[in-house]
Amino acid sequence: MSNIVIRAENLSKRYRIGERERYLALRDVLTRAFSIPSRLFRLRAPSSPNGNHSHIWALKDVSFEISQGEVVGMIGRNGAGKSTLLKILARVTKPTGGCAEIRGRMGTLLEVGTGFHPELTGRENTFLSGAILGMSKTEIHRKFDEIVAFAEVEKFIDTPLKHYSSGMQMRLAFAVAAHLEPEILLIDEVLSVGDLEFQKKCLGKMGEVAKGGRTIIFVSHQMNQIRRLCDRVLWIDAGQLRCQGLTSEISTQYEAASSGRRSLQEGRDNSSVKTYHENWEILESPGGLPNIFDSFGPITIGFTVKVMQPLRNVQHGLFLYSADRQLLWGTEINGLQLPVGKQVFVHRLPMLPLRPGAYTWRVNLYDDDGLIDDWECLPELVVATKPVTHSKDEWAGILNMASSFSVTPLDDIR
Repeated sequence: MSNIVIRAENLSKRYRIGERERYLALRDVLTRAFSIPSRLFRLRAPSSPNGNHSHIWALKDVSFEISQGEVVGMIGRNGAGKSTLLKILARVTKPTGGCAEIRGRMGTLLEVGTGFHPELTGRENTFLSGAILGMSKTEIHRKFDEIVAFAEVEKFIDTPLKHYSSGMQMRLAFAVAAHLEPEILLIDEVLSVGDLEFQKKCLGKMGEVAKGGRTIIFVSHQMNQIRRLCDRVLWIDAGQLRCQGLTSEISTQYEAASSGRRSLQEGRDNSSVKTYHENWEILESPGGLPNIFDSFGPITIGFTVKVMQPLRNVQHGLFLYSADRQLLWGTEINGLQLPVGKQVFVHRLPMLPLRPGAYTWRVNLYDDDGLIDDWECLPELVVATKPVTHSKDEWAGILNMASSFSVTPLDDIR
């Protein structure tokens, strides 16, 4: 028997620009059914095909398969079609073409408060969500205290949801989706609403869910989160599936393409007539990509400087920043004498034991008159080594250093 739980074949979605599609939640369908049951059996007249309307394909011929127990990341730029694809899989919207086959009970976390009713309390929404997932009242009761404790909304659980902040709604929505044991869990970029501590808590919970054999599709722009959680990645670009494969390979290609879209001169002030930095690269890069480092060994970096006039007593600084602008390392060289022409500042490091992700070099030059040039280098440095740190993100730290371990009797040590 096949273990494929999600199969998409040529999924396409076309929107008419200027028209807003209306989504009907389950609560809307039930309300209409009880108020005027006959409405359920009325067909809505199709809109006239005539008229000068522009259309856009949010998705075009996307096909893939996901097996039971896989944790699959979905990456791509804003507007690439990731959220549209998840809404089709979640049956929130219909595809214009193609089909998707889903096998299993599905839980979704697509937007803050998705599937919740603002007039109902947190308690009532929790039971409603569980019922929609097909769980019995006894099952929901068994999980209820754990859900409330995880969401950290004990004091407000009997308050109508409309009085919750967006962060509180997100915490409760995630707790319900993760604890009510759906066989398939769809998670869009919603964790950005919560604070850093709760994001780490959510990532830990998703790791537990994945180890339990359930299937997860996780959309995020945080590549460290994708690398930590996902076995495989789908890269959606301009509404199409650009490629799919192992997380380490696809995430590296994506980061390289994202960095390469920006000009080397972007954000720089090149008004100095003395000198300026032109570019940087990893010298003798084994993969042939000048900004991607995928080795645990030494690294040699070259920064090309165009010197417009002879310079004496120059100070050169080099700094490395993380994606959240934390200074990780810095060095300086003093007393440089620079002749006219293009010079390459070469730095050799015995290793660069950083966790996978994007980092930024910053280089500057000073002489006796003050600052000559200051450049935040583009493209970014992409570290693509395999993670060898703690499995939980909150305990992994910044460094990615391999280590050996053994248990040895004390007498042998002595």
